[in-house]
Amino acid sequence: MYYWRLSGFYLFYFATLGALIPYWSLYLKSLGFSAAQIGELIAILMATKIVAPNIWGWIADHTGRRMAIVRTACLLAAVSFAGVFIRQDYRWMALVMVLFSFFWNAALPQFEATTLNHLGRDTHRYSSIRLWGSIGFIIAVAVLGFVFQETGTGMLPHILLALFAGIWLSSLAVPEDAAAHQAVHEEPLRQVLRRPAVVALLLVCFLIQASHAPYYTFYSLYLVDNGYSESVVGQLWALGVIAEIGVFLRMHAWLPRFGARRLLLVATALTALRWVMIALFVEQAAMLVLAQTLHAASFGVYHAVAIHLVHHLFTGRHQGRGQALYSSMSFGAGGAAGSLAAGYLWDGVGAGWMYLASAAVAMLAGWIAWRGIERR
Repeated sequence: MYYWRLSGFYLFYFATLGALIPYWSLYLKSLGFSAAQIGELIAILMATKIVAPNIWGWIADHTGRRMAIVRTACLLAAVSFAGVFIRQDYRWMALVMVLFSFFWNAALPQFEATTLNHLGRDTHRYSSIRLWGSIGFIIAVAVLGFVFQETGTGMLPHILLALFAGIWLSSLAVPEDAAAHQAVHEEPLRQVLRRPAVVALLLVCFLIQASHAPYYTFYSLYLVDNGYSESVVGQLWALGVIAEIGVFLRMHAWLPRFGARRLLLVATALTALRWVMIALFVEQAAMLVLAQTLHAASFGVYHAVAIHLVHHLFTGRHQGRGQALYSSMSFGAGGAAGSLAAGYLWDGVGAGWMYLASAAVAMLAGWIAWRGIERR
């Protein structure tokens, strides 16, 4: 019923990510920040995901006003981000990152819960809506790669502010009844969090996103330092998301056929392989292309399976906080820890060892998934 309205939000939200994640580090470098400072500023973006989604998730689960919270968070994120036009010193940029990301990180988990509740028993079709986010990411990252190659990254804050406004406007098109808010579940949340499968899943999500942090924070810088142009960087980012779309188009069939546990184990193994390839073969463009196709597994399969498992493990009105916990433990705590470690590893032992460390972290995630996620 609300397919295009829901899809429109994902389109703008992930187009913003397509501008922010690949190019924000390049913009910060153009302002004169060191690798460690860039890692710290990106870590702030991730760290607010530890706190913000859980606060807003608790409010949404208790008020039943999930879309009102999404709209408010999107508007305040846009207003807060406008602070980048005032000053660009390190402390001020850190403050702006804290404020805007506190609101921006609140929106997506609640919108995910809205989408899944709207789908009802057809949650395996989530990927057909979420793929529009991947399309938005591809458009942004590919187009901006060519733009920034000609003009530099100076226009990035203006582009991001326009995209934040687009997210807010798209949220206005989704009515509150799309969330299909459910009654309070009889089982307390603390009992859900004690289940071994829940603990294992959250640990796996933390580790997988920690392993991705060097990619999200330094991949563009890594390629530019090895002689690749901004347009090629953009094309490689876009290739990864094109592969991701292919997965989203098939997940509705793969989940019932292969099961969540088996798909998660494959995703963690291919994630580790991807980081090894990036570490050892950066000078071989063909190997980088192959590594980018593995984004289909390292993010596409992993994310679809994680969303599926969270939705089934956190039921009733725990769903908002379930999605918030997934976001805070993975993209928040995992991303922040990984970004901090990546910045120090880059300066200390070099980019190659940084990506090899990511591979080891992904392998640990696979072992935990194998031991902790039930076969059924």
